Formats: sequence, C-alpha cells, structure tokens
Amino acid sequence: MTTEMKSADIQLIQRILPHRYPFLLVDKVVDIDGYSSARGIKNVTMNEPHFQGHFPGTPIMPGVTIIEAMAQTAGVMLGVGMDIVDTELLIYFMNIDKCKFRRKVVPGDVMEMRVTTLRGKMRGKIFKFQGTATVDGEVAAEAEFSAMVDYQED
Repeated sequence: MTTEMKSADIQLIQRILPHRYPFLLVDKVVDIDGYSSARGIKNVTMNEPHFQGHFPGTPIMPGVTIIEAMAQTAGVMLGVGMDIVDTELLIYFMNIDKCKFRRKVVPGDVMEMRVTTLRGKMRGKIFKFQGTATVDGEVAAEAEFSAMVDYQED
C-alpha cells in the first residue's frame, strides 16, 4: 500500500485559505499526508509589515505570527486532505496550549512548519494539532492548538 504525498503551491493555498497579504503566512505546503500531517514553508523577508515595528533595527518575526503560520499550514492540509478546496473555508482558533518559543526568526530565514493532527476526523468540525516551526533544523516554536472548521459544501 502506497500513500501519495501531495503539495500545495501559492495558487492552491489561495483557493483554500481566505488570507491575503499581509496576513498570508505560508508560501508552500508539501508532504501532505491526507489530513494527518504536512510541512509548510515560509520564506521570511524584510518587506513584511510587522518588521517595521517588531523591532526597529532588530527585526524579529512575532511569535503569534509563527503560531498563525503553523495554523495556516494545518488549514491547507485540511483543505487538500479533505478535498474541500474552493469551499470558502474558515478556520477559527479555539485554544493554544504548550506554546514555547526557542529561537528568533528573522528576515532571510526559511521557516518550516510541521503540523500533525492529534484529534479530528474526515468532515469533522473540531480538530486538534501539534505544530513545530524550525529554521535550519533548530526549533523556533512549538504548540498544540485546536480549531473549529467551517466551510460550505456543494
């Protein structure tokens, strides 16, 4: 039995998530294994608006945006894994637990977000995920988060 891993480029991501600049925080999602796991990629650049004030002269990606990037990766995984592309998908945070920040993320970094579904089922509405963001193999942040999924099926 073989499992075909799937991926999502920026065009597919925009068909799944409602987010747009400046709040679309994932550039590509690869290694999508159904709705079980996936790996998101974010190319961190100096032209992102949060770097103007966080912090002037020492740009650091805010921790909350790192967690949001993990959540967006999970959203894309669900969109592809549950075949709910083009469905006006909205995903709402319910909680964030066990959140830890371990390394700064700065312009020029390539951040990878690995997300795994801890709880949730096909066509379900409530999911729990574990996410880890890394840069160059070093853990930048990790968290568990729950979300409610809302979409319009045809």
